Amino acid sequence: MPRKKSPALGGHVVVGSARVAVATVARISRDDTKVELSPRARSRIVAERAAVERALAGNRPVYGLTTGLGAAVDTPLPPEDVAAFQTRALRARSVAVGPRVPREAVRAAMFARIVGMAAGGSGVSPAVLDRLVALLNAGIHPAVPAIGSIGAADLAPLAHLASALIGEGEAEFRGRLMPAAEALRGAGLEPVTLGPKDGLALINSNALSVGAGALVLHDAAGLLRALDVSAALALEGFRGNLSPLDPRAQRARPAPGQAAAAERLTALLAGSELWRADAPRRLQDPLSFRCIAPVHGAASDALGLAIDAAETELNGSGDNPLVLADEDRIISTGNFDVTALALRFEHLGLALTEAASLCGERSLKLLAPRFSDLPRFLTPRGGTRTGFATVQKTIAALDAEMRHLSLPVSLGVRGVADGVEDHASLLPQAVARLRAMLERLPFLVAIELVIAAQALDLRPVHLGPPMRQAYGAIRALVPALDEDRAMGPEIERVAAEIAAGTLIQERDSRR
Repeated sequence: MPRKKSPALGGHVVVGSARVAVATVARISRDDTKVELSPRARSRIVAERAAVERALAGNRPVYGLTTGLGAAVDTPLPPEDVAAFQTRALRARSVAVGPRVPREAVRAAMFARIVGMAAGGSGVSPAVLDRLVALLNAGIHPAVPAIGSIGAADLAPLAHLASALIGEGEAEFRGRLMPAAEALRGAGLEPVTLGPKDGLALINSNALSVGAGALVLHDAAGLLRALDVSAALALEGFRGNLSPLDPRAQRARPAPGQAAAAERLTALLAGSELWRADAPRRLQDPLSFRCIAPVHGAASDALGLAIDAAETELNGSGDNPLVLADEDRIISTGNFDVTALALRFEHLGLALTEAASLCGERSLKLLAPRFSDLPRFLTPRGGTRTGFATVQKTIAALDAEMRHLSLPVSLGVRGVADGVEDHASLLPQAVARLRAMLERLPFLVAIELVIAAQALDLRPVHLGPPMRQAYGAIRALVPALDEDRAMGPEIERVAAEIAAGTLIQERDSRR
C-alpha cells in the first residue's frame, strides 16, 4: 500500500492533517522546505494546553509539571517554582558532548518534534510550538552535541536544541555559528518564555534519533536500488545464469521480498542476451550470483519494516506524561521507549551486511579466471600488470567494517537516574551504526560497478537499455583499465555519485 505523504501547500508542508512519511523528513531537512501547522493540530494543542492549566490550578500531582524529573519524581515543586523549573530542566540536561550533529539531522530533529507535538499529548504552549516552527522556517539550527542519549528520550541533545528557543547556547544561521540570541535577533525573533511543562514537552521525545533515523532510511532505499543495478551489471559481466529470477522459482517459495527483488532485477536486465537459453556460461553460478533475489528481497523487506516503525514514531506521541484533553487527564506512560524501532534498525543493518557481502563476493569472482573465464584481475596486459588485484584488499576491509558495524548494540544498556531508568533502547547508537554502514556501502557498490564494466570491455555482450545506461554512466566517470593506475580516486568518484543518488536518477525518473 502506498504511504500517504504530508500534503504540500504553496511549497510548505502542512503538519497535523496527514501521516508524515520518511521522505517528507528528507524534504524538510535537505531542501529547506517550510512547515506550518494545520488548523486541526492547532485546535488540539490549544485544548491540551488548557488541560495542563486545569491540572496545575487543581494542584494535581503530575510528573514534570508539579514534580521533579527522573529520580526526583518524589519531589514536589513549590507552586512559585513550577514555571522556572522548566528552564532549569533544559540547562541541567544540556550535558551532551562530542561532535556536533549535522545541519540536516538537526532540521530533521526539529521537524520530528514539531510533528510529534502536533500529533497530541505533549500539552505544550501554542506559543512555544509556534516558535520552534519559526526557528525551523528561519533556518536557525541549534548546535547540538551528538553524544548523550541512550534512547529513552533524547533528553540531553534535545535540551541543547531547545535552549536556542530561550536564547541560550549556539546556533548556525546563514552559514555561520553564533550565539543563539544573536541568531534569533538576526531572524527578527525574540526568545520564548517557557511556561509549566514546556521544557519537558520540548525534550521528552526521541526526535533526534527518529529524525536522523528517517534520513538514514531514506538513504538506505537509494543504496538498495544501486545494489540492484550493480548486481545486474555483474550478472552481465559474469554472463550469469538468470534462471533463479524465473517467476516460477519465486512462486515455489514466496520468501519476504524475494519476488519483488526478482522483478526489479528482471526489469534491469530487460533486453539482455542472457535470457537466451544458450547464453549463460554455467548451469549454476556461485551463490553470490544465484541468491541475489532472496538476499536483496530480505534487505528490502527489512527496510520496509524499519520505515513503517519510523513513521509510527514520527506520527505518534511518545510524551510522558501524556495529556488526554478529551478526558481532562494527564497519565504517565512508557511511550518514549523505542525498542521496536531500535530492533528494526538492527535488523536492517544485518540485512544490508548480507547484501554487501554478496556484492563483494561477486567482485572477487569476476577477478578470478576459474570463475569468470576472463584474464586474472581483469587486466588486458597479462601477469606483468596488477589490474584490480589490490582492490581485493579494499573489498575485504569494507566487508570487515560492515560486519563489525552490524553487531547488535541495543543490548548494552546501563541503568541511570539512581536506578529508576533501568532500561533504554539505545536507538541513537543503532542509528549511528547504520549511518556508518551506509557510508561504506557505496564504495562496495562502486567497486562492483567498475569491475563489472571492465569485464564487459573484455568480453563484450549485447546489453539491454537499462544496463547500457548503467555501463555508460560508469564509463562517463571511469575509463577502462589498460595500464595500471591509481583506482582509489576513481572508485571514490563513482561512490560519491551513488551516495548522492545521481548515478541511477535518470533511470528511476522514467519509471
